[in-house]
Amino acid sequence: MMIEVLFVLIVTAMATSLLGVFLVLRGMAMVTDAISHTILLGIVLAFFITNDIRSPWLIIAASLVGVLTVYIIELVSQTRLIRQDAAIGFVFTALFAIAIILVSKYAGDVHLDLDVVLMGEVIFAPFNRIEIFGLSIPNALWQLSIILLINITFVLLFYKELKITSFDPKFAYIAGFSVAFIHYALMTLVSVTAVAAFDAVGSILVINFFVAPALTAYLLVKRMGTMIMLALFFGVLNSVAGYYTSFYFDLSVAGTTAFIALITFMIVFLFNPNGWVSNRVQKARQKKQFNRAMILMLLNEQSHESLTQEEIMTHFNLTPKRFNRHIDHLLVNEYIEKHNEKYRLTRRGVEFTHYTRIKYELPA
Repeated sequence: MMIEVLFVLIVTAMATSLLGVFLVLRGMAMVTDAISHTILLGIVLAFFITNDIRSPWLIIAASLVGVLTVYIIELVSQTRLIRQDAAIGFVFTALFAIAIILVSKYAGDVHLDLDVVLMGEVIFAPFNRIEIFGLSIPNALWQLSIILLINITFVLLFYKELKITSFDPKFAYIAGFSVAFIHYALMTLVSVTAVAAFDAVGSILVINFFVAPALTAYLLVKRMGTMIMLALFFGVLNSVAGYYTSFYFDLSVAGTTAFIALITFMIVFLFNPNGWVSNRVQKARQKKQFNRAMILMLLNEQSHESLTQEEIMTHFNLTPKRFNRHIDHLLVNEYIEKHNEKYRLTRRGVEFTHYTRIKYELPA
């Protein structure tokens, strides 16, 4: 039964990270965070109608309010009076506040909040089962598998439209693509997927699944097709690693999986070809090359053709350690030679200095 937990994690990660790619590219990664708050309004309104805290209408209403949330955010953003991130913060706090007011005013004696209805725990997913063609499977696995298939079908059918509207919506509009239809269809799928996933694995892990794999893939590639495949790969990788790590150390599955996603992101962030470590190494290498080029140019001047160690160190304010590091490199590569405790350019050094001046367009 526990392996079913892993299957629920993987299917949830794939269903969310697939759409997360487009949220990241459109700068709407935090929409899922907004939905995680505003769906409380749908839960409250549905409870007022049904008076049943376990009614399935609560989840349906939560999905509808999730869709309404993204629609309102888009309407506010289209006014161009405020930025999209500000619209997200404004809309979700407003709808969440309305829900809180309704609960405190009319349902104060009822324990009604997100935890009651949608705060899923993935290890409990196998206990809520459904019979499909005589086969008993977790209900969450069945629901999210259907949603995953719908999301894949949507992306395959509208891949070109999604690509153009994500990178250049103005061009897409001029070219005749239905930008509004693609956007609202995508946001509707995001809302439905988010609510179903909240019920299966919990809100924190859902937000993580939407954002982390897509952001990690974005650091590595810029082609949308490759980015989608990498996001799916990282979603599955985080799920598998988080699942086995949590059971090995007896930890929360959701918390461990989210932490594994952070580790995966940080590894890619630091060590990808354009990452923080690579940039630091490249800048350090460029600084060394610049310093050595300056030493060669100094020795190429007629008034400084032969200099002692102290004169070079004083001129560039070098420490003995840095001086020895640069000079050893120049001696090994035969750009300079040492004669009577003084350094001067070799023929190779003169030619190198000449081409360095041409490369950087410096005066001869």
